Amino acid sequence: MTLPDGWVMVIGLEVHCELKTATKLFCGCPNMFGDEPNTNICPTCLGLPGSLPVLNENAVELAMRIGAALNCDILASTFHRKNYFYPDMPKDYQVSQYDEPINLNGRLDLPDGFRVGVTRAHIEEDTGKSTHVGGDGRIHGATHSLVDYNRSGVPLVEIVSEPDMRTADQARAYVTELRAILVATGASDGRMEEGSMRVDANISVRRSETDEFGTRCEIKNVNSIRSLGRAIEYEAARQVGLIEAGDRVIQQTRHWNEQQGRTITGRVKEDADDYRYFLEPDLVPLDPSPEWIASVRSELAVLPATRREAVAAATGADASATAVATVVDLELDQLVLGAVAAGADGRIALARASNEVAADAEGGRGLDVAAFTAVIAMESASEITATQAKTVLGELLADGGGDPEAIAAKHGFEAMDGSVLDSVVDKVIAANPNEWQRYKDGDAKVTGFFVGQVMKATGGKADGKAVTAALVARTKA
Repeated sequence: MTLPDGWVMVIGLEVHCELKTATKLFCGCPNMFGDEPNTNICPTCLGLPGSLPVLNENAVELAMRIGAALNCDILASTFHRKNYFYPDMPKDYQVSQYDEPINLNGRLDLPDGFRVGVTRAHIEEDTGKSTHVGGDGRIHGATHSLVDYNRSGVPLVEIVSEPDMRTADQARAYVTELRAILVATGASDGRMEEGSMRVDANISVRRSETDEFGTRCEIKNVNSIRSLGRAIEYEAARQVGLIEAGDRVIQQTRHWNEQQGRTITGRVKEDADDYRYFLEPDLVPLDPSPEWIASVRSELAVLPATRREAVAAATGADASATAVATVVDLELDQLVLGAVAAGADGRIALARASNEVAADAEGGRGLDVAAFTAVIAMESASEITATQAKTVLGELLADGGGDPEAIAAKHGFEAMDGSVLDSVVDKVIAANPNEWQRYKDGDAKVTGFFVGQVMKATGGKADGKAVTAALVARTKA
């Protein structure tokens, strides 16, 4: 969606990711999704009098990994109490980081090269989960509410971007790339459907001739990338409509209603002063040693951007190409790189991995590098056609492995003799003089017709590229 002429949308995102620790942030309760409600709780995560927090060291290290992956400065930090009331927060305050977060001043580069600034990535505890029964799932109209405190105290990192994005597509690309980074570092599983990664989108609009930001609204807890794009586009259009009608945008939180396809008013947005932040008296400042920070940076996993560059270099593709992103996202890049290392054609390896293997319901699991390489090598050497290679790959994927050469032999796949192909092409041309004249006159659309006719005549054994080459040769004869 594009806004009316003269309008620009401004987007900043706050992404909350639950850290993949065994226990919660300040106590020894299990950090486990899906358990029976209110079973993973103790006096500390329930905020009972006399209980004291003990900081989870692993959570700190995972937060530092996120900071390193986002090119942040990793700094000494402090914890604060963020005070507000909600039934799913048993202490009536949330332990978070305020003016001294652990990660500051980072950046995230999207696959197309667009750079989004990362303001901060700080540690905090999660709240519990409220379920409003009846109505549309919101508290208004519900008959009653249930609270599960299993999630209360689970370690989070909140990643706050700069308001650098200008389209919903950029926002979707940012969250997609960020999720891939979080999974690659092992810091989070990134499962938006389980709530372990949630997005708040801050949206405002402004006239294109001014640099002054408009009044923003925050869309809370969007739990899918598709919904994020829809919510941003709706909210930006809503704000433009208000202003053009002579009204004004009120700063507030809003919620995305997927069924209705619109955002709904939540509450008037608080500013930082309204939360009455003050230092958490039961926690000392967090000051990771330089040695610990250096160790975290040196042991960081290979990130998606680096993997895309490796695939691009091996195959001759652009690092921002959809096929490259697909094989990296689905963790198929080792198939492609392994095939290229064995001498196979990189372009063919990339095409087969990003199409046939990527389309497999199991995501290519069970297909080893050797078998994939053998198929690509046979196609590269014109021992089998592209269509035949797809058939062999399909059988390997369906059976969870096998011998590519034996599968090809079983189906009678072999390279068609050049003289036989020439004879078939000549017969097809003779049977279709009108189409042949159109082809000679430069109508490229009939190329597919001739390739299809030859394929039909040869039972699918012809190589499409060879057929096209034979047609071109005949126009020059």
